[in-house]
Order: sequence, then structure tokens, then C-alpha cells
Amino acid sequence: MTSAALSSSINLQANHFGFGSNCSFRPQRRKSCFSVPQETSIEPENNQDKTSKKQSTKATFADSPSSPPLINALKASAERNAARFHFPGHNGGRAAPSSLTQLIGLKPFMHDLTQIPELDNLFHPKGPVLEAMQEAAKLFGASETWFLVGGTTCGIQAAIMATCSPGEHIILPRSSHSSVVSALVFSGAIPRYIMPEYDSNWDIAGGVTPSQIDRAIKESKTEGQKVSAVFVTSPTYHGICSDLSEISQICHSHGIPLIVDEAHGAHFGFEPQLPHSALKQGADLVAQSTHKVLCSLTQSSMLHMSGNIVDRERVCRCLEAVQSTSPSYLLLASLDAARAQLSDNRNKIFTKAIALANQAKECIKKISGISILEFPIFSNFPASDPLRLTVGFQQLGLSGYEADKMLYKNHDIVCELFGTQSITYAINLGTCEGDIRRLVSGIEDVSSFASILEIEGSNKLSVSTPFLDIKFSLNPRDAFFAKKRRVKIEECVGKVSGELLSPYPPAIPVIFPGEVISKEALEYLMLLKSKGASISGASDPQLTSLLVCNV
Repeated sequence: MTSAALSSSINLQANHFGFGSNCSFRPQRRKSCFSVPQETSIEPENNQDKTSKKQSTKATFADSPSSPPLINALKASAERNAARFHFPGHNGGRAAPSSLTQLIGLKPFMHDLTQIPELDNLFHPKGPVLEAMQEAAKLFGASETWFLVGGTTCGIQAAIMATCSPGEHIILPRSSHSSVVSALVFSGAIPRYIMPEYDSNWDIAGGVTPSQIDRAIKESKTEGQKVSAVFVTSPTYHGICSDLSEISQICHSHGIPLIVDEAHGAHFGFEPQLPHSALKQGADLVAQSTHKVLCSLTQSSMLHMSGNIVDRERVCRCLEAVQSTSPSYLLLASLDAARAQLSDNRNKIFTKAIALANQAKECIKKISGISILEFPIFSNFPASDPLRLTVGFQQLGLSGYEADKMLYKNHDIVCELFGTQSITYAINLGTCEGDIRRLVSGIEDVSSFASILEIEGSNKLSVSTPFLDIKFSLNPRDAFFAKKRRVKIEECVGKVSGELLSPYPPAIPVIFPGEVISKEALEYLMLLKSKGASISGASDPQLTSLLVCNV
């Protein structure tokens, strides 16, 4: 099958509505159902960069009145009149690049310090780092918490390495994040995949069920395989939660630790309307992206442990192996600050954000040709994140990629995730009423655009799951180190993939290293590419060829 044939077999064209990348359309505005008065606030004057005062629409939220230990230590260290003969080279901002100081000022450089005595050591903490992590453990209900400067990716890598040795098996959903692949390469663990529930109308995978986990464990034991861990993603990128309480009971009845990728759920449990956290439901290791819904700096995360089923010392060794030996104290301090902010406002911090999300959903549901991903669609799962808003454009004949292009160009609306059928928006503590109003108005315009062109429903995409008929020839570690050759895309079906192919976002691999390449997977990748998706991991960005293993 040729590349062109693959594309034509799914009957798609990148611009099937006759508009190109330069399209701009602004139909007559409908009266919006969102009637909450717009908030305004005056930004304070920045004396350092002489930025003038300006009016803006932004959410206002009280920061923590407490004194986070790592913040205090960093502040005191930066204020010392020290002669510095240590890294980093900008020396407290004295030699900072002017182009960057004009953008962010000098203060970030003044506090960009390293592991000097008064600031403790991330890997052998005894002072403010230890105190900050202990405060985080207390807040999140963990027996121990580690701060991460390599994102949740390094937390997942360390968790799998700490529980699985080469040749041992791990049970996990096929829709796991791509960071799992590197963890499997590092650990040498052999995956046993569970196929998640999948909705083709939305082209979205759900979670995994307790019965799937139970069956996989029993089948593994029957086959003589040692299962060293179970890995579950909950919530998913779209906010769908698995029944971790029952899954953890099943795992523990077999003496198996449960690892949870809770990257999108660090806020869970801090508001009655939010789902319970993974720790509350009995998970043993939980990796959270504190920077996603909470307010730490990008790339900063936490790894939590509960109970004693996992070897703590091994977790520490694995974290030291996958994290930088020169951790950013700005990232570490931001974790401490985010923890303090949440601690001082717990049980009420997300009230307004949830109210805004609910009102947005009610307004958007009333727009012609627009649908909202709602809980009953995945009825086998106990909860979903109310702050995740997924909007479907299927009835308009628009893909999520095309609708997002219009919303971005015409309304300057930036989403979190777009796909073949929908767009997902992340509502957070910084979301304000003006943002919601603009989103509702923009989606109304997209609906009007489709109506004027009379294309509603005429170009619905037909999507089938890329996770059907999954077969593995090599485990990910062996595939990673295997000798490879490049093969034309039309000749790849049936061969063993030598690379990871993953649309980003959401960074869920369509093809794993070591997996037998299927026609369905290739067609799905061509669909995503035709709609403008970025395919990460591909050595050939044009997808005219793939690397396959010499087996």
C-alpha cells in the first residue's frame, strides 16, 4: 500500500472545506448565554522593567500567607552579600544575558542557585528541601514525597525501575504515556498490555476496569510470569478516572504494587466536587504533574509513596539516576510554593474554577452542532474531572484540528489538546470569566461558519481505534537496542517497529518499539498527519518511511 493510498483509504483531505491556512471568518455574533460580568484588574507596576500599568481580564486568587521553608531559604541565600565562585555562570544575575533580563528581569537569575550548603541537597536532604517535601507528603496524604525537576516523566521512570527488574512483567494500559516506553527500556520490564475502553465517535480512550486488571494478573500467573507492578493512568488526558480503589485491592491481594500516573490529577481530593486522589484510593506510587492544574513552574512534579510494599531506598536510587545532578531551585521552590498555596486554601481553592467550567459546559451544549464529552459516555468508570472540558465538532463535519485552527486564528484561543473529533480545554485557577466568554463566543462563530457553508455532518470523519490487533515481536528494551533499517511506509505493514510514534499532545504512542506494525495503526497516523498533528518520535517527520528492527 502506498502512502497516498493510505491517505485516500481514510478518505480525507487536509482542507476539505475549501479554506486554507489563511482563512479568517467572523460571522455576526450571537447573543452569548454567558452573562457573568467580566472581571478586570490593574496589574501592578514593575519598577524593574518599567512596564506601564494596563487593564486586563485575569483571575485573582490569594497566594499563601504562610512561609514555605524552601522559599525562605532561597530568599535568604539570594540576599547574602557573598563572593560567589560557584555555578551557574551568570553569578546571581551579574552576567545574565540582557535579552533575557529585558524579558523576565533579574530576580529569576538572583534566585537561580545551586546545591550550596544552606539550600540543602535534593538527593540527600536534611534541611529546607526535606522540610518542604515532608510538608507536601502531609498535605497529599503520602508516607513520603519526592520533588521532581524532570517532570512526571522521571517520576514514572523511577517508579517502574524501582518495582520491576529485567525480565519481570508489568501490567498497563496500551494508552499509557510515552514516558512508559523509556521506563521499560531502562528497567528491562516486559509489558502486558490491557486495551482501554475506546469510543470511536470521539476517538478517545477511557481507563481500565478492575476486572481487566484481575484477569491480566491471573492470566500472567497461569503463564508463569512474575508480575512486579500494575500501572494505571488516572485520570486520562480527557479527565476519565478508573476505579483505583478496587484496582488497588486486587493488586494488594496478590502482593503487587499499584503505580498511578496521576499527572492530570494533582488537584484531586481538595474539593468535594473533585474525584478522590489515587493515594486516597490505595495506590502505592503516584506521579503528579504539579505544574499542570496546580501552580508550580513547568517541568516541576512530585512522586508520592504510600505504605511499605515498595522499597523506599530503591526509589531514591532510581530518582537519582534519572534526575539532573544540578536541579533547578526555581523549580523546587515553585513546588514548595504551590504546596503552600493549596494548603492555605484547601477545600475551597477550586470552587470558582469548577463553577466556571460547569457554566461553560452548559453554554456550549446549547450551540448548534456542538457536543460535550460527558460522563455517561464512559459509564464503566466512577468519576471524571469537572475541570476538563472536551468539545466535539463531529456534527459540523470539522475535525478538532480544523476547529482549533479557526479558534486560534480568529479568537486567539489556545487549547490544551486537539484531536480528530474534538478539542480539550483545561480550566484552572487562573481561568477567568472573560476567558470563558471568549471561548463560548468563539465556538459560536465556528458553528455559524459551518452553517453558512452548509457542511454540517457532510464530512464526518470515520475513525477506528489504532489499538486493535496489537502484536509484539520484541519487548521495548530489545527493540530499542536492536539493529534497524529504514523502510518505505507502504512496505512497513507486518514489520517490527524500531521507533516510537506518538502524536503530541497527548503523547500516547500509536506504535511502540517492538510492536508489529498494522495497517490500522499506519492509517491512523496518516489521518493525524493529514489534519496537522505533530508526530513525535518519528525519525522521518514526513512519515514517508519508518525504522524497523532487523528481525
